[in-house]
Amino acid sequence: MRPDELTTLQPKGEYFAAVDLGSNSFHLVVVHVQNGNVQIISKVKQKVRLASGLDDDMVLSTEAMERGWRCLASFADRLKNIPSANIKVVATATLRLAVNAHDFILKAEDTLQHKIKIISGEEEAKEIYRGVAFTSTTVGNSLVIDIGGASTEVVLGRDILPIHLYSFNMGCVTFMDRYFADGKLNTENFSAAIAAAKAIIEPNANAFLCFDWQMCLGASGTPQAITDILISQGNRDAIKLSYMKDLLQLCIDAKHIDSLNIVGLAESRRVIFPSGLAILIALFEVLNIKEMNIAGGALREGLIYGMLDNQPLDNRRQQTITGCIKRFHIQSDQARSVTQTALSLYAQMCQYNDICSLDARTLLYTASMLHEIGLHIEYKNYHLHGAYILEHTALEGFTKLQRQCVAELVKYHRQALPAELFQDYPSETQPTLAALLRVLRLAVIIHNKRNGHESLAELEKIKLDIADTEWTLTFPEGWGKENKLVEVELANESWLQYKIGNKLLVKETA
Repeated sequence: MRPDELTTLQPKGEYFAAVDLGSNSFHLVVVHVQNGNVQIISKVKQKVRLASGLDDDMVLSTEAMERGWRCLASFADRLKNIPSANIKVVATATLRLAVNAHDFILKAEDTLQHKIKIISGEEEAKEIYRGVAFTSTTVGNSLVIDIGGASTEVVLGRDILPIHLYSFNMGCVTFMDRYFADGKLNTENFSAAIAAAKAIIEPNANAFLCFDWQMCLGASGTPQAITDILISQGNRDAIKLSYMKDLLQLCIDAKHIDSLNIVGLAESRRVIFPSGLAILIALFEVLNIKEMNIAGGALREGLIYGMLDNQPLDNRRQQTITGCIKRFHIQSDQARSVTQTALSLYAQMCQYNDICSLDARTLLYTASMLHEIGLHIEYKNYHLHGAYILEHTALEGFTKLQRQCVAELVKYHRQALPAELFQDYPSETQPTLAALLRVLRLAVIIHNKRNGHESLAELEKIKLDIADTEWTLTFPEGWGKENKLVEVELANESWLQYKIGNKLLVKETA
């Protein structure tokens, strides 16, 4: 290839960047947008702890400002080749509060060569909700919480529209300085921090409690830290108050922040973890939150999507799946055939038990469409390659827990099954995942000839009957003669299911 021909390899599309000057950290995210698909290509996060530089008179110290300016100097280099119209820079709680914020902003704008907007708490909450809604598809009313360094945003919304929002004047850095400044971790400090947080939340609690929400999502920070800890302990469950109380006791047992050593807790979050934990416990107790999952984005993503009003982003999940099919060269006809059969069997399965839900169907649909995502690496272990890809790919429109479930379904959709399948998941989730996996495995086997089905009518001829752990597949008369290989594979599947305590019967209509 001649050097001048290399230009044909240059990616098309546009680059966009968002910079968030937070009270704890400064963030930079850069995305590449092509044909409506948004791909994150760079993320930079630096701990600045700007809020720690505020004194009682709300004057920001020179030391804190210098930490911020040094960080922005490195960000400026990354922004040089991105059009100014495609860059958005905002500052949040600390610079809203600082009486000398103008001094910081003047030099920061000169460093970045870009205007900085100090946004209100309400604007911040709206952008956070937008970032969550566009990266973690919500169902019905959703409660979104983001604990920042100096403020905490709580938003109740439906789909991409916020219904009610509030920015509370409390954050993990300011609460650290106020209640854990001496580094001591004891019952008294935690009780004082939780009580203070409740006193701030309660005057506005009824505005949220009057709504029913179907899911609660936490945007990064403390919720992400807790999730990382749970996962490191082999727990794939959502965040619950009981887990946080256990973590609170671990903090108290450590007695001092210097001795705090919780498996799964990143060193970068150790110092501010107790204060963030106290705030989140208060939110759970005042707002009667039962469980929380991790959102896929927050303020930075909200800023990005706010600049992409002309992009077709309505169906984020479908767009993500379509993007994966193209990116990883998945044979779309085969994916659709397997998915069609899986959903048909799923519908029949739902007649026999109550584990079916919109979320379960979504997991099955996604795993079916992407089950061959690892094939472009090699065949023998493509299910394992596929699981790895899905665990490490940003699937926009899916929460972290949903992404993990899809990866697990892909991982076990072929070959032998472990005896303790899905044991890392909560007991109420295990039967659902186990049933979805059985459906997916059958659909993949039925289509191993890779010639699809002629019509939906032919799909309807395959019947599924369920009696406890015994599943019976009934095919049209003479089907076995035309599908010898599939028949052999189903016999092998019967043996694999038997080894883990299940039973699969295959027969033809008389």
